[in-house]
Amino acid sequence: MKSKPKKSAVKSARKPRADFSDPAVSAVFSSYPKPINAKLLALRRLIFDTAKMTEGVGRIEETLKWGQPSYLTPETKSGSTIRIDQIKSAGNQYAIYFHCQTDLVETFRELYPSEFSYEGNRCILLGAAEKLPEPALRHCVALALTYHLKKRKAAK
Repeated sequence: MKSKPKKSAVKSARKPRADFSDPAVSAVFSSYPKPINAKLLALRRLIFDTAKMTEGVGRIEETLKWGQPSYLTPETKSGSTIRIDQIKSAGNQYAIYFHCQTDLVETFRELYPSEFSYEGNRCILLGAAEKLPEPALRHCVALALTYHLKKRKAAK
C-alpha cells in the first residue's frame, strides 16, 4: 500500500521553486508582498518559457535595472529589455515594462486594445486579483524578445 505524500511534498511538486542565479534579484523578489510576489514569479516563468520557445532569442540574462528584475538577450541581442515590478503607488498592481523609445507598447495597444491596461508607451499594467492573460502576454513578450531581430531583418 502506497503512503500519502507529505503535504509539503505535494505543494512543492505543484509549484517549483524559482532558481535565481543573482542573489540581488532573489532579494528583490523576496521583498514583494505575497500576492504580488506570486504574480511576478508567474510572469518571470512566462518570460523564460517564451524565450525558450521563440526562435532566435537564445539565453536570457536576469539582472536588476533601476532596482527592477530585468530580462535581456545578451548573446543574440535579439530583444529589447523587459522589466517587471510592483506598482508602488498601487499595492494591488504590477507591470511589465518595455523600452519607451520602441514602438512595442504602441504595437500591443493595436493588437490587444481591450485585453490590457497601459501606461504611456512604457508598460502593460496588470492586477494582482486578475488571472494572467497568458496567450496575449506571451505574444507581447515574444515581440519584445525579438524586437531588434525583426528590425535587422527589415533593414536587409
